[in-house]
Amino acid sequence: MLYHSISEESMPLNRDYLNITQKNNKKSPDRELIIFEMANNHMGDVEHGIDIINELSKIKDKYTKYFNFAVKFQFRDLDTFIHSDFKGSNLKFIKRFESTTLKNKEWKILFDNVRKNNFQLLATPFDEISVNKIIKNSFDLIKIASCSLTDWPLLEKIASTKKEVIFSTAGSSIDEVDAVVSFFKNRNIPFTIMHCVGKYPTKDSQLNIGAIDFYKKRYPLIRVGFSTHESPTNISSAPIALAMGAKVFEKHVGIENKNYKLNDYSANPKQISDWLQGLKEAKLMIGNKEDRLKIKNEKKELRGLQRGVFLKTDIEKGKKINPSDLQFCIPSESKGLVANDISKYSEYISKYNIKKGTQLNLNNCNIIDNKKNILLIVKKIRNLLKKSGVTIPNGIDLEISHHYGIKKFARFGISMFNIVNYEYCKKIIVVLPKQKHPEQYHKVKKETFHVIYGNLELKLDGKLIKLNISDIVTIDPGVRHEFYSKNGCIIEELSSNHNIDDSFYTDKDIMKNNKRKTFVKFWR
Repeated sequence: MLYHSISEESMPLNRDYLNITQKNNKKSPDRELIIFEMANNHMGDVEHGIDIINELSKIKDKYTKYFNFAVKFQFRDLDTFIHSDFKGSNLKFIKRFESTTLKNKEWKILFDNVRKNNFQLLATPFDEISVNKIIKNSFDLIKIASCSLTDWPLLEKIASTKKEVIFSTAGSSIDEVDAVVSFFKNRNIPFTIMHCVGKYPTKDSQLNIGAIDFYKKRYPLIRVGFSTHESPTNISSAPIALAMGAKVFEKHVGIENKNYKLNDYSANPKQISDWLQGLKEAKLMIGNKEDRLKIKNEKKELRGLQRGVFLKTDIEKGKKINPSDLQFCIPSESKGLVANDISKYSEYISKYNIKKGTQLNLNNCNIIDNKKNILLIVKKIRNLLKKSGVTIPNGIDLEISHHYGIKKFARFGISMFNIVNYEYCKKIIVVLPKQKHPEQYHKVKKETFHVIYGNLELKLDGKLIKLNISDIVTIDPGVRHEFYSKNGCIIEELSSNHNIDDSFYTDKDIMKNNKRKTFVKFWR
């Protein structure tokens, strides 16, 4: 299975993305959504969890005129999420997660209590098995944590549910956020982008609330929110975020008693009430500010929650490591690969014999990364299509032919879109500037080239023909043909049925290369 999605530039967005489902308060879909994040503050005590939900409900009932409300949990399948060698250890996160576990029947009690109190039900899964738990219990939305934002195996599983998604962006670069936006847009899955800072707690000077306005401008029509980790005594940050255009707010909440203490970024009932009151009063305010600053050490702090890449089987020296050979779990070594590093555009080759249970790193495997080259190719193709005005039907994959390898694609190769292939066939062929297609012939297929943009130098059995826009030429079976474009060209090819075994290159090295094509599904 291949995991990573090509990031892409801004593209037109269907307004259906604005029609976000609000199971509760259906008559007021434009109201801001308040998410009460319980996380592990139930402390593994179902009665304590019920007390929190009931307190939240009392507070919520005073503000349902202004906001929609949800309660969110966090799910980790500890049997697979924690590496077997570290179960029961004193490591910070492992100790916390293992000490606050709940049984399925206890979870069910909490879920039922959330619904009884007219909250929407959300959860953050940190592994694929936990996604199944969300589906089994019919949750309303799925939240993706910042540490999992580019955990592509997990994102693929979440996307397969087709449920609406909310994702946080702490510690992520713009390229990473672009990639995730592209990922969900291309799958027609509604989503919300949450500005978030990965510091616990976050100092007021680190909040960077102006990033909300930045996201709104970069991703028009996409809902943007604010996930908070500041001190619960701060009641001004949410009103500022609201003024910036935030439509979703996530707040860590809980209750203190003689047995349980809250962390420094979780709000108690009094603080929640004050926070909501300030947010209510700010609904008539508007402000504009753009300031997205990166907090140092965010990546380091989040890394403790990212899953390491471990081998499920022994691997011999020089062997290609396949996705089926891998498992993803915590804790991760400081210099080891994490699930976020796994890309479908990369190949992983062992440098020496590696034993089962070992974490992959740059010392024990070579990484062949073709992603940058493919991204550049896709960008050039999109730009030429945009310049030409040629449109490609929805749902058509991009086929990249790199006859002598990706690195030589700028000189040798073409790209094409296979529109239909029945007893007749239509393709759109894109030839980039100064690119040549090597000589080939077909034994069966008869084809007609119609130049719809640019110019083309076509050789038929060695004879040069220069073609310009609107020119047409027909190529009979058996005729050797190669072509080149100085400034770029787009060709509409009409032909008889195309068979993949009916292309014969006069350069036998090309015929021996069975990896001369790359297919990109989400290229727009």
